[in-house]
Order: sequence, then C-alpha cells, then structure tokens
Amino acid sequence: MNSIFRKSMLGVAGLAFAGGVFAGPVAAHADTPVKTTPVATVQAEKPDAGRLIPHGVQGSQSRIDLNDEQVANTKAIIAATKKAGMDERAAVVSIATALQESKLENLGHLGDRNDHDSQGLFQQRPSSGWGTVEQITDPEYSTTAFLKGLKQVDGWKDMPLTKAAQTVQVSAYPDHYAQWEQQAADLVAKYWNS
Repeated sequence: MNSIFRKSMLGVAGLAFAGGVFAGPVAAHADTPVKTTPVATVQAEKPDAGRLIPHGVQGSQSRIDLNDEQVANTKAIIAATKKAGMDERAAVVSIATALQESKLENLGHLGDRNDHDSQGLFQQRPSSGWGTVEQITDPEYSTTAFLKGLKQVDGWKDMPLTKAAQTVQVSAYPDHYAQWEQQAADLVAKYWNS
C-alpha cells in the first residue's frame, strides 16, 4: 500500500511541477505588455467616375432624398450585382432603373394605381414572366432578374444608360431612366465598398 501511495504522491508532484513549468513562464510575464505591430488598413477607393458614367449624363437630372428602406434596397441591388459578377456600371444602370420604376421602394400590389400587375423595385410583372409576386418583391431576386436581362443586351456597356435600361424594361417612357443616372452613380460610389 505504501508503494501505491508513494507513486500517487510522485504523480501529483510531477503534475504540479509540470504545471508550474508550463504556467510559470506565462504567468511570470503576464504583466509585461505585448508589443504589436500595427496592421495597415487599406481603404478601398471609390469607383472611378469614368466607369460609372462613361457617356456622361443625358438631360436634366432628378434627385430624391432616400429613407432607410431605400438605402437598404440600394445596398441590396449592389450586393446582387456583385454576386452576379457584374461591375459598377451594371449597378448604376440597375439603381437608375429602380429609381425610375419605384423610387427604390419595394412596391407590392397598388390596386388601381398598379401598372397592370407590376411590382417590386423594378416594377416587374408576373404575367410577363419575371417570376412570382414573392420572387419579384425580393430585392436580390428582382435585381438578378434585371441583370440577367441586361447581360443579354448586346453592347449594353457601350450604350447610354436609358437605352440599356429600356431594352430590358420595355417601358412606355423609355427616356425617363436617364434622369437618374447621376444619383445612381453617386449611390454606387458611396456604397460599392461598404
């Protein structure tokens, strides 16, 4: 029994010693400040104005103040554009289109004020094959659907914004998209890297 007790005591002493060796140096330096090297923060530059508005704006420009919902929808359009692998110019075209169609408000059914069955940020119509009401009132889905249409427009990057948007939207007012180009570009410049 003595030998079992002695082995147990030696084992406990060994653990205490090992714990002291491992904990000792760490504990001994606990009050010593740790030197850190500052990490350089790289600020992403705002998108280049020449890429946002390569053809210059057409006609007089409109501008509205945005509430929190509209800013959130702007950010959702930008996120969906990035997710689709498209550039800042595609985001400008998308945001300008949504500014014209809904003032960046995710519109549901408006009763007699509806243009047929148009809904969502882009006033897309379920009856025209844009998707279900639930889909087209989802900002990511509706933006992705718009961008899919934009990708199919040959040379959209070389077109004035209003022509590219109109080719996708087929609006009764094809020239109205142009008035939102500057605000759309400003929004992309502000939120693209946020």
